[in-house]
Amino acid sequence: MKQKAISAPERLVYFHDLGHQPYARIWELQKNLQQEMIDRKTARQLSVHREEASLGGYLLYVEHPHVYTLGKSGSRNHLLASPEFLRQIEAEFVAIDRGGDITYHGPGQLVGYPVLDLDLFFTDIGRYLRTLEEAVIQLLATYGITGSREPGYTGVWVGGAKICAMGIKCSRWVTMHGFALNVNTDLSYFGHIVPCGIPDRPVTSMQKLLGDVVDLHEVKQRMAEALQQQFAFRLSSGLPLSV
Repeated sequence: MKQKAISAPERLVYFHDLGHQPYARIWELQKNLQQEMIDRKTARQLSVHREEASLGGYLLYVEHPHVYTLGKSGSRNHLLASPEFLRQIEAEFVAIDRGGDITYHGPGQLVGYPVLDLDLFFTDIGRYLRTLEEAVIQLLATYGITGSREPGYTGVWVGGAKICAMGIKCSRWVTMHGFALNVNTDLSYFGHIVPCGIPDRPVTSMQKLLGDVVDLHEVKQRMAEALQQQFAFRLSSGLPLSV
C-alpha cells in the first residue's frame, strides 16, 4: 500500500546523521527540536504569511550504545535482566515518554527520529505510522526482502519476525522518537527483554536475512529516499546541531 501526502507547497526537512551518540543526549535534542517546531507553529498561526510554513521539521539518524528503552505504556517486567547483568553487558535502561513497550537499541541498528510538524503533512497518527512502515517496507524491497505489517501491531515484519520497531510521541502535532531498523544488529541483546512486549514473536535483521554484513551507509541513503517519497518532503543539510 502506497501512502501519499496531501498536496502542499514543498516541505523542507533538515537532515542530520549524528553517528554514534548516547541515548539521553539525543532524547534531549529531540525534545528541544520538538519545542522549536511548536514555537514555529505558534508564530506561523499568528502570522498572515502562510508561505512561512515550508519547514517541515528534522530527520535525525543515529546509532546508540547498548540501551533498553521502555515506553510509557510498557511493563517494567518485560526487562528480564538485573541491573548487575546490564552492567556486565554494558547496557543501560531508560524509561521514556514515547508510546509502545520495551525495545533495544545498539550498534549496527539504524535509528531514525523524524521531528515533523504533521500540520504540514496530515494530522492522523495512524496514517503517520503506516507511512513510516511503508517507507521501511519499500527500503527492504530494494534488498529483495519482503517486509509486511502484522494485524494489531506497529512496525515492520519479515516472515513473522520483527525487523523494525516503532514508537512515537506527538505534541501539538509535532512528532518525536521514531523507528529502529535492525541492519547489522547483535540480536542476542533482544534475549534480555520481551521485545515490544510480544512474548511469542522473534526478531530478525537484514544481516541475518541476507547472510552477510550490510553496508549501513547505503541503507541510510535508501531509507532517506524512501522517506522523501512517502512523505513528499525534500531533505537538506541544516546548520550543525549541538549534541
